[in-house]
Amino acid sequence: MSEELFGLVLGYRRGTNTQYPNEVLAKVYGVDDKSSASRLIGWKAIYVDKHGNRYNGKVIGVHGRKGVIRIVFKPNLPGQAIGEEFKLIPPSRQE
Repeated sequence: MSEELFGLVLGYRRGTNTQYPNEVLAKVYGVDDKSSASRLIGWKAIYVDKHGNRYNGKVIGVHGRKGVIRIVFKPNLPGQAIGEEFKLIPPSRQE
């Protein structure tokens, strides 16, 4: 897993009564279990919207057992990014 990976933004991390817009849940294509997803912790995430705005993030953890990851973006991702694709790159590679 040293190349670029792509994934899908699923939504904000949320509880019953609270939404955490600073954390995003995402599914990476080809990653289907917790052990594979845990290897992605520390990878950099990049999302570019249709206007060219760039959002940089970092994988901070795994959510559940099916390979969903948690990402913190700076600045926070807008709601329009839900359902859109993003790119993951290894932490050693700068872009």
